[in-house]
Amino acid sequence: MTDLRQAQGPTLIEAAQAWHDQDPDKSTRAELATLILAAETGDSAGTTELGRRFEARLEFGTAGLRGELGAGPNRMNRVLVAQAAAGFAAYLLEKNAASPIPDERPSIVVGYDGRHNSDVFARDTAELMAGAGVRAILLPRMLPTPVLAFAVRHFGVSAGVMVTASHNPARDNGYKVYLGGDDQGSQIVAPADAEIAAHIERVAAEARVQDLPRSDDFETADEDVVDAYVSRTAALAAPSGTDVTVVYTAMHGVGWEVASRVFAAAGFAEPVVVADQIVPDAAFPTVDFPNPEEPGALDLSYATATLVGADLVIANDPDADRLAVAVPDADGSWRRLSGNAVGALLGWRAAERIVAADGDGTLAASIVSSPALQRVAELYRLDYADTLTGFKWVSRVGGLVYGYEEALGYLVDPDKVRDKDGISAAVDFLSLVSELAARGETVADRELAFAEKFGAYESSQISLRVTDLSDIGALMARLRDAPPSHLAGIRVDHIDDFADGFGPFPPGDILRFWLDDDARVIVRPSGTEPKLKVYIDASSTDGTGAERQAAAAATVAALDAALRDLLA
Repeated sequence: MTDLRQAQGPTLIEAAQAWHDQDPDKSTRAELATLILAAETGDSAGTTELGRRFEARLEFGTAGLRGELGAGPNRMNRVLVAQAAAGFAAYLLEKNAASPIPDERPSIVVGYDGRHNSDVFARDTAELMAGAGVRAILLPRMLPTPVLAFAVRHFGVSAGVMVTASHNPARDNGYKVYLGGDDQGSQIVAPADAEIAAHIERVAAEARVQDLPRSDDFETADEDVVDAYVSRTAALAAPSGTDVTVVYTAMHGVGWEVASRVFAAAGFAEPVVVADQIVPDAAFPTVDFPNPEEPGALDLSYATATLVGADLVIANDPDADRLAVAVPDADGSWRRLSGNAVGALLGWRAAERIVAADGDGTLAASIVSSPALQRVAELYRLDYADTLTGFKWVSRVGGLVYGYEEALGYLVDPDKVRDKDGISAAVDFLSLVSELAARGETVADRELAFAEKFGAYESSQISLRVTDLSDIGALMARLRDAPPSHLAGIRVDHIDDFADGFGPFPPGDILRFWLDDDARVIVRPSGTEPKLKVYIDASSTDGTGAERQAAAAATVAALDAALRDLLA
């Protein structure tokens, strides 16, 4: 097959035609035919667009695959997914054959959410896995990502695939990969990602999609796997406190059906739902980005919560692996807690639970998350681990009893799943709010108590979305070549550059600035979106809890303003 990255002129059209001829999807085949015709007739816009589709392949890495739907190797489509499935099958077969005690055959469970073509990509994967000789189990219907992560361990399979783009825009889809066995159901990391990618590249170079063996001899899981997930998750609920009024949104995703069953089994009152966002809808019509962190994404939730006088808003992202919560302020407005705030409160809760049971273990968070969890671990004499960004690293920490990352990802039950789980985290947080209500307290009271016990920790994040990815590299180069000596008048003590690796961490495009006054700034490119991300943290242990909160918040606000100016 033509080297797509170097295809120009007639070879570009030849590569596109070869892709077109093996595409089983009439929609993307027609799309590509239109672009080929435009290029053949000299239409510059069509030629440019065709070039974008074939200038590269979507890279298979530690996030699997994720990209915009459309025709060509630089988009998500049935050809690309078929090549990925066949390559992954070859990897599983190779690993099984090399095992000292090989299984009868390797196995995989496949799940999917409600995005465009998720069900199609999932069935293609099951058929191609079965055709290659891998035992394949397809989940019974669209379900949340945590159910798939649970199913990998529940069935004891070699691997799992979840077809989802999580909280990405509506035009995207993705392919998230998990490994069983020694990996315990965690997402893939190096070197497995590169090994799988090499098999995928070989399949793409040597085989046409029509020639890949397929079989409908795959299994479809029954409801028992969902029932088991619901039962295990509901068991996380603490003894009943006081009923609270909760508003829930699924953000047009697949979370509600399973979450509602979990809430009921746990003994909680049924939440009030955000009606316009509760049914799966791949168009995500009420939000620009179906991400609870994005401005405006929770506006309908706030309106519903105000209308019913709610005590709490719970939001899952479209595949329900993330959780956002919001609480009412004294002035009647709504305040979404940051991922760090939720992570710290759940971490404190986990530490209390472990110590009460005379247990031990490790609390863990990604390096861009707040230092607050480490302080909790120190006071409760538990182990603590920093990890690279990405939950695939948090989930692999030895002895893990609780882990989180600031991007709304929490793992409160590592024995059940080895990935972030927005539904189990919702149960744990709802239990906390219920217990607080029984004592006549609020989440704000608990935050104040945290500041008094551990110190106040505040954080903020800047996300610079770009259209040209080279802009991110230029900004990172600028910070390396001319690093600031002060930020918001606070001296930069030293900088950790992860470019060549740092401590136990492998090389990465990360800069970490340590400032006086217990402040920290981390800058890195996003791993899943065209963004430069900046993480700002500050803390205070001086004065009362309220004074500590105010001081830390003031430092964060000053640093936020200074960094926006610096990166403009």
